[in-house]
Amino acid sequence: MKYLLLLIIKSYWFIIPASKRRKCIFRKSCSKHVYEQTISKGIISGLKALKYRFENCRSGAQIFENPITGKLQIILLNNQILDEKEISERFIKK
Repeated sequence: MKYLLLLIIKSYWFIIPASKRRKCIFRKSCSKHVYEQTISKGIISGLKALKYRFENCRSGAQIFENPITGKLQIILLNNQILDEKEISERFIKK
């Protein structure tokens, strides 16, 4: 099953060019994150990563500037708050 998931991800990368893929809100793309989790920690971790990203990498997440630190953060659909280092660079204006 592990190799099936990895094959699906690699096929996705091969068939759909990067310019045509859905843009991820995370700094590390969802497919790359799931691939790395599956390789390093196994199929269960890979599937958990897939579920987490599927549920949270979609419209509805909100980026805001933390009034205390002045840094950008994002609040996901599950109300988890992530720091600027985890947000896709396309959302960060410098």
